Amino acid sequence: MSYIDGFVAAVPNINKQAYIDHAKIMAGVFTENGAVQVVDTWGDEVPEGEVTSFSMAVKKKEDETVVFSWIIWPSKEARDLGWQSSMNDPRMHPDSHPMPFDGKRLIYGGFTLISEL
Repeated sequence: MSYIDGFVAAVPNINKQAYIDHAKIMAGVFTENGAVQVVDTWGDEVPEGEVTSFSMAVKKKEDETVVFSWIIWPSKEARDLGWQSSMNDPRMHPDSHPMPFDGKRLIYGGFTLISEL
């Protein structure tokens, strides 16, 4: 059964193209290591919440946009192997390829698929 990695982050608007470039490289690394699909999105309608929201979760600043991304893997086992290989890829090293956003405010999780239409 498929396994999903999900990510939410706040990216400075000035870094939009840098984020797109970064995401394309990361998608290449993950698909080379077994990912079935990598999706990156740029927030368009992301409402502010009163109790919680995407914006609150990543402590979005006025000059930032929320991004929402996910990676679909064939299974958790494939993900574990693919993730390990991806993290060892030089293109993933932050010294040579820094994230164009504050990684401390990145929300990340791995999810077991329970429904798919």
